[in-house]
Amino acid sequence: MRLAVRLTPKAATDAIDGWGVDGQGRRFLKVRVRAAPIEGRANTALIAFLAKALGVAKSRLSLVAGDTSRLKQIEIDGLTEADLLERL
Repeated sequence: MRLAVRLTPKAATDAIDGWGVDGQGRRFLKVRVRAAPIEGRANTALIAFLAKALGVAKSRLSLVAGDTSRLKQIEIDGLTEADLLERL
């Protein structure tokens, strides 16, 4: 499944801040990480944090869009939307 995430780097703590909706009505997960957006560190921290929060291996998550954008698309192998909502 694909998950839209709005990432806020350089936060005080790693956290999930719930769901948001963009201007076109699409839902996204709001996530904060402590890592700075330098050389992909924030993206790496996002993948590690989401894997831990969802209880899956990091290798099952991949960044498919939004490498340099705040809004990112994360592909999660082997997880349904119902599983995602239950785990978050």
